[in-house]
Amino acid sequence: MTALPSPTAVDTAVRVVGLRCQHGRGLLGVPRTGLRLSWRAESDDPDARLVGYQLAEGAEGAEPTPAEPVADSRTVGIVVPVELAPRERRAFAVRVATSTGWSDWSEPLVVEAGVDGPGLEASVIGADTAADGPVPLLRTEFSLDRVPRAARLRLTALGLVDAWINGVRATDALLTPGWTSYQERIVIDTLDVTALLREGANVIVLAVADGWYRGSFGFARRQAIYGDRTCALAQIEADGEVVAKTDASWRTGFGPLRSASIYDGTVTDLRLDDPAVHELGFAGEDWVAASVVDIDAARFEPRSAPPVRVVAELPMTPTSHAGRTRLDGGQNLSGWVRLVVRGRAGDVVTVRHAEVLEPSGDLHVKALRSAKATDVYTLDRDGEHTLEPAFTFHGFRYADVEGAEVVSATAVAISSDLAPRSTFSSSHEALDRFHSNVFWSQRDNFVSVPTDCPQRDERLGWTGDAQAFAATANTLMDTESFWMSWLRDLEIDQTDCGGVPAVVPDIIRPQDMLMGGVPTENMGRAGWADAATIVPLSVYESYGSTEVLDRQRSSMRRWVEHLRRRAGDGVVLPGGDFQFGDWLDPDAPGERPWEAKVSSDFVSNAFYSWSARLLARAERILGDAGSAAAYEALADRVGAATFERWGEEAILTQSGAAIALEFALAPAERRAEIADALAANVRRENGRIATGFLGTPLVLFALSRSGHLDEAYLMLLRRDAPSWLYQVDRGATTVWERWDAILPDGSIHSGAMDALPTEDASEDETGMLSFNHYAYGAMIDWVYRTVAGLAPDADDPGYRTVHVAPRPAVGLEHASASIQTPQGRLAIDWRVDGDVFEATLEVPFGSRAVLDLPVTAGSAVTLDGAPAPTELGHGTHRLAVTAPAVATPGAVVPA
Repeated sequence: MTALPSPTAVDTAVRVVGLRCQHGRGLLGVPRTGLRLSWRAESDDPDARLVGYQLAEGAEGAEPTPAEPVADSRTVGIVVPVELAPRERRAFAVRVATSTGWSDWSEPLVVEAGVDGPGLEASVIGADTAADGPVPLLRTEFSLDRVPRAARLRLTALGLVDAWINGVRATDALLTPGWTSYQERIVIDTLDVTALLREGANVIVLAVADGWYRGSFGFARRQAIYGDRTCALAQIEADGEVVAKTDASWRTGFGPLRSASIYDGTVTDLRLDDPAVHELGFAGEDWVAASVVDIDAARFEPRSAPPVRVVAELPMTPTSHAGRTRLDGGQNLSGWVRLVVRGRAGDVVTVRHAEVLEPSGDLHVKALRSAKATDVYTLDRDGEHTLEPAFTFHGFRYADVEGAEVVSATAVAISSDLAPRSTFSSSHEALDRFHSNVFWSQRDNFVSVPTDCPQRDERLGWTGDAQAFAATANTLMDTESFWMSWLRDLEIDQTDCGGVPAVVPDIIRPQDMLMGGVPTENMGRAGWADAATIVPLSVYESYGSTEVLDRQRSSMRRWVEHLRRRAGDGVVLPGGDFQFGDWLDPDAPGERPWEAKVSSDFVSNAFYSWSARLLARAERILGDAGSAAAYEALADRVGAATFERWGEEAILTQSGAAIALEFALAPAERRAEIADALAANVRRENGRIATGFLGTPLVLFALSRSGHLDEAYLMLLRRDAPSWLYQVDRGATTVWERWDAILPDGSIHSGAMDALPTEDASEDETGMLSFNHYAYGAMIDWVYRTVAGLAPDADDPGYRTVHVAPRPAVGLEHASASIQTPQGRLAIDWRVDGDVFEATLEVPFGSRAVLDLPVTAGSAVTLDGAPAPTELGHGTHRLAVTAPAVATPGAVVPA
């Protein structure tokens, strides 16, 4: 490390921007411990290099006190060794050093600490209501002797809660507080409500719905999974004084929301909507005292990741179908329809949702299984009404409306509020559309937790889908805090012996999931439970902070040790347990998607070896060389035994070969042979993909990293089923769960599966067919790394070192991509023009780019017309390669 410059030396060319903490911009009331800071630096000097930083901190409004300078070029995940007091607002600033001198101090970042449950004066209160019944309202009035300078509302619920102060909704967050492992962790939102309060009397009203806490949920439709009472907690603090809090003095009654179900939708009777509820002096003759509920306050903690919000609004086009108004938003999404209708008092307006249409033109609702996905409104007067549901969301592109004249309609899309992180476009229109489809599927399924689908009676945080998609998710959106929150729940839901569930938060019981008619345990399933190791390392590689590894190391160890105990005296797992395996292999029986071509014993032990190897890597990063060596040796033993026992048969399949290559199971002397056989398989099938959920994220990497780029592109650009682009050609706007969800003849897959959620389930309730499932979109990570050519370095993560390795192909002669890295914007725009490859590369300050351009033996590589080096620093660089290597997919028809 270069020595730090004199404290008084100045580098006017460098500046600090974007100072933030790990919980995201704008979040109030964050956890009081474990604070980490990150920032970006910019410099106009092409030769400048970061050599150090200096932090300063102090009370808000006071002069911050500088700490000792640190000789370190890192800018991400810097530990602040401080514990904030509840409600404390502390200011931080940073300056950075180059060899020339120091930058100015950054603009201050003010971090406001939250309050844990035991630090609140409010009680948890509720009403005596039944599940799936009317949504209760809770209300009180309070007085202020002056307008406060600053006011905060602490808000949470056992269920879902909305809050209004003086008739104005207190936040734009939705589905508050979100879904966590409620038995141990419920988050508290801190909201700035200064502008909503007034001198004199004020009114606060809460609506509390069943949500995930008490509602009918899971494909077994069990109720009261976490508790049989919905309740809320709210506390308003004005200028440091508690001025209102939930307690026994609150009153409770009912409003217009007669039922609210995440699966089924809402029933709203506007005739029961009394605006006086939000006004002073409301009598509420039918209202009764709220009841105080005894609950351990330690379960409540400050929010650490963004809430769910509206992320897009799309106009819907109306037409007429079968006497109803048919609405088409043009995009499959998660959310609801905002309707403006014209009708008469007493009219009942019904809105039904669906992702696709039957060949007959009717809504396809069979895939919803038992979910009604229907919103019903009873109008209270003649004239126009704006209608929206509450405490629900639907997965849909289409909606049918009956009961009133539709004036206008908007598809309202919701998601956890994660900033888009990247862009991609190319000369291949269908590939660009599929990239958009993957982005939308992530947006639609990152709703508080990473769900599998947004439409049917499921919407669960399947760990297998999550681990398969994590790398792509990290590239497409700023997901670090989202994953960190979810991984905490994963660890909470681990068993005492370290087993990891197949869904997080875990609400599945063996009797809920009958695979082949047999009750099936969801704990410890290979490729699903391994999310405990795969997701943390993926987050670390993409963002560069060790925080996720620090926090999850215990969970990772417990999972690998759980596997070691299951193996017993043998090296490998004994087998015999149900495994999801390479789920939804396109050649598996449609009704038995776990019966993949590759052996589930091979898959389970391959993931055992891989988890041990990832844990070894985490131990090494965190400085425990002894544990790293021990787990690396375990991974080697399990991997060798796995290949010896099952490898010869496994490598005859695409997934088996890809896993053997990518998980380092194949002996070094066999790798080329296995890769050649995989490539030959792909050529024989003209790019036909034959992998399920576990093989799909790996197969393109297995091909391209072994020198078989032609075959990788043959698979990527294939248009016939099964393939990625077949979905695009069939009009998909999100990613399908099954490769052939819509068959070539236009009919819809039956979705049949031999796994009944209940013994008396009807045929309509047993299908498994989603048109919005991100797992098969995991290949977009490969697209960024290989087509665009932008990849983070595993040993210098977070794009501090970037591997720039674009690979053009016939039919794909241009690509442009950008990623908002922790250091700043990384971007490339390349094209093949005749016999020259040209690229404009933008590298952010604090990063270095290692070039691996598409060269042949006859190529010349230049940078701005001069011979190009193999590494580049920050700045905008113009590169050219003569006689470039261009992949030739062969039988694929170009777009």
